[in-house]
Parts: sequence; structure tokens; C-alpha cells
Amino acid sequence: MPLAADYPFLNVFWTMILFFFWVAWIWILVGIITDLFRRHDASGWIKAMWAIFLIFVPFLGVFIYLIVNGSGMAERSAERMQANQARYAAYAPSNGSGVAGEIEKAKSLLDSGAINAAEYESLKAKALA
Repeated sequence: MPLAADYPFLNVFWTMILFFFWVAWIWILVGIITDLFRRHDASGWIKAMWAIFLIFVPFLGVFIYLIVNGSGMAERSAERMQANQARYAAYAPSNGSGVAGEIEKAKSLLDSGAINAAEYESLKAKALA
């Protein structure tokens, strides 16, 4: 009595589709709740009312929130992404970083005469270590 014989392929396929939609629904709901509580333009009372509406009437609440605040969600998300990119760029500059960048800087110092060949070799060894 294998288990697969009692649960045909189309039932497995249907279960996978339902599971996918359930995960997508949870994802949308979490995204909306995250956006709701990150908003700075809404008061605590408005956030609480939206949260109650989303909990007690979830389908209607999600659809109304997306209709009313959909463009605002996209704008806030884009602003957060730009702020995170700027923060990352300030923390980890992309040009001249890493071992190759350090060796290139040392080579330019050697070419300009600021350091001698022995100092260049020690900087190169330190970068490669």
C-alpha cells in the first residue's frame, strides 16, 4: 500500500498550487503590514485601524490597502532602496577597493616617487596577505 497510490498526481499538483498561493498571500500580507508600520505620514490610530481591518477582514483589507496606498508603497520602497544603496556606497566604495585597488594605489605612489621600491614591495605583500 504505497502512499502515492492513494494520492494521485493531480491531487499533488493541486496541493502544490494551493500551497504556492498560500505562501504568496502571506508574503503580500507581511509586505503590507511592514509598509504600514514603516510609514511616517500615518498616525498610530490610522495604523491601528488598518491593522484591525487587515486582521478581521483580510482579503478586503489587503485589496483596499493596495488600491488606496499602492503607489505610496512603491514610492516608499524606492526611497528605502535608494537610502540603503547610498548607505552601502558610503560604507563600501566600489572603485579601488580590494587587493587589486590597494596594489594599484601603491603602484601609483611608486610611479609618482612618493615611495621607493622596497616600500612598494612591502605594501604589495601586505595587500596580498
